[in-house]
Amino acid sequence: MRLRNAPRAAFSRARRAVRAVGRDAETELDRLRFRGRGGADLALFHEFAPAPTGGGHQFLRALVSELGRRGLSVEVNRISGRTATCLFNSFNFDFRRLRRFAGDDCRMVHRVDGPIGVYRGFDDGTDARIEEVNRELADATVVQSRFSLESHRALGIDLRAPIVIPNAVDPGIFHPPPAREPLTGRKVRLVATSWSDNPNKGGEVFTWLDRNLDWDRFELTFVGRSLVPFDRIRTLGPVDLHTLAEELRRSDLYIAASRNDPCSNALLEALACGLPAAYLESGGHPELVGDAGLPFTAPEELPAVLERLLDELDERQGAILVTPLAEVADRYLEVLRR
Repeated sequence: MRLRNAPRAAFSRARRAVRAVGRDAETELDRLRFRGRGGADLALFHEFAPAPTGGGHQFLRALVSELGRRGLSVEVNRISGRTATCLFNSFNFDFRRLRRFAGDDCRMVHRVDGPIGVYRGFDDGTDARIEEVNRELADATVVQSRFSLESHRALGIDLRAPIVIPNAVDPGIFHPPPAREPLTGRKVRLVATSWSDNPNKGGEVFTWLDRNLDWDRFELTFVGRSLVPFDRIRTLGPVDLHTLAEELRRSDLYIAASRNDPCSNALLEALACGLPAAYLESGGHPELVGDAGLPFTAPEELPAVLERLLDELDERQGAILVTPLAEVADRYLEVLRR
């Protein structure tokens, strides 16, 4: 059996090698072509995935759109001759390509989330690769929460000149409704969202709620991906951002159950739509929510937390503070242009 599989394994290795050679050749051609040309206001190294996707993709799309509205040009996955600054995102890009394009005449800023091993719950070497490229190329680092910065330091990862700037959402999509339907005479609408089926996204919390929530008083909708099947929770698969925003605006409270999440875009989207949050006391959640929600440490605490949020609904809604996208863009430009 091993002999039969050996040619297949060898072919797979050869195919990967050929692809790598092809990528390197393409990089060299692009480098020669663009290094002699003009430039953009900013280069961004990030491999965008087709929507709907996770928070990093969504935030960077929103940031690029905001910069475009200001008349700033952004080139993606290349650095032209007169481009003076580059933002490269976490590990979501071609490391070898960035190394070939990077030069002493371009300021390099690394956007880092995680630590990835803490967030995912296992270490596959990604954080070590992030540390390596940060040490080699970065002039400065943007982290998205104090939790993320302190967690990196706890692992002995010393990021270059770090500054904390949270994510932000597109206000043209995620905003409160003009008015909310009164709670009288209907069930309270709870909602949770996740684009990842990582077990750290809170599967055990939603399993508990599926079995124990007071279904005469509440309804719960889960939007996104989950490895856990539910009996009573209304489930929607991944949807486009406008559909997601409408679902958030029709809801009353948000449940943020992810663990070690450095700066949850899903939570920011809910807050931007005017939803107070019951959040797992973990990761960057407390920094994002502030007084606009209440923490829990175990699913069994949620019924009491939800009741208190409902009792204090107006107060909690009034305490929502989401850093505007325009302000976040200003802070990124300040770091990039130093």
